[in-house]
Amino acid sequence: MIRVMITDDHLIVREGLRLILETADNLEVVGEAVDGAECLRLVPVLKPDVILMDLQMPRMDGITAIEHLCKDHPEIAIVILTTYNEDDLMIRGLQSGARGYLLKDTNRETLIDTIVAASRGDALLTPAILKRVLAAQQTVSATPKDSVLTERELEVLQAAALGERNKEIAYKLGITERTVKAHLASIYQKFGVDSRAAAVRVAAQQGLLTS
Repeated sequence: MIRVMITDDHLIVREGLRLILETADNLEVVGEAVDGAECLRLVPVLKPDVILMDLQMPRMDGITAIEHLCKDHPEIAIVILTTYNEDDLMIRGLQSGARGYLLKDTNRETLIDTIVAASRGDALLTPAILKRVLAAQQTVSATPKDSVLTERELEVLQAAALGERNKEIAYKLGITERTVKAHLASIYQKFGVDSRAAAVRVAAQQGLLTS
């Protein structure tokens, strides 16, 4: 079971999310928080695997809470779930360490898929969100995208950002799963990271992915 915690200042949103998540056999809602401060206080007690995090909340906003969580509890996966459809917030949230960014009008299947992907260490962005994040990176970046990655490594990393598993990436690119694993290992070494989520964040921050 994947232990999920909901952090949102609106009761109706928390109740709605709980009802949705409780329909999934592999998810368990272990608790709720009304803002970032309460989230940080409850995490050691509730021990969630994944936190659904709103951004705009009283006392402590979501971005600040994510920064604290990634520093003190790096084992917890964080998925942003917000009504704010703004590119700057997406970039800040992902740079802070979130593994996913969803809008509150997302469908049940995408919500659950993103939680599951985050729990296994993947960064899962919907194609629409990924495209906007990359476009925003290209807009703010005035330097050429000189990549230390090979063209094939970039293809593997972009597929990983969309939540595709090794088998799916191999089929899509016409290579073996073993080759996919080798490319990922090379990417991790070049970026100095140890997970897909961290590699995707580095690539997005540096504007290395292509849309």
